[in-house]
Amino acid sequence: HWTLLSVSLVNCLLSTACSVGLALAIALTIHSRGMRLVTGCNSSDARAAIVTNDCPFNTTRIYDTALALWFPSLVLAASEAVLSGQCCVVALIFRGIGPCARSYGKEQV
Repeated sequence: HWTLLSVSLVNCLLSTACSVGLALAIALTIHSRGMRLVTGCNSSDARAAIVTNDCPFNTTRIYDTALALWFPSLVLAASEAVLSGQCCVVALIFRGIGPCARSYGKEQV
């Protein structure tokens, strides 16, 4: 039970931190209209950077691709945090700690 409690608590904290980081990255990217993604380039325009070869990568689709990957990752990380939190509550019930420890919840689990 202690292993379940500790692993679920650590996973819940890491998933929450990942969700917050992804939300911050999405907010900063949308606010700057993708210019933070091409800060290593010498051009101020992402479309012009590919013409002048100022960037070592193709900048034409980086904004759409980043957001298309970050939104599902945010949803999955948030759901992982919720499920880990529920595992932590179940481990607390199994250990007899908390408000649900001595009620019908232990038999129900």
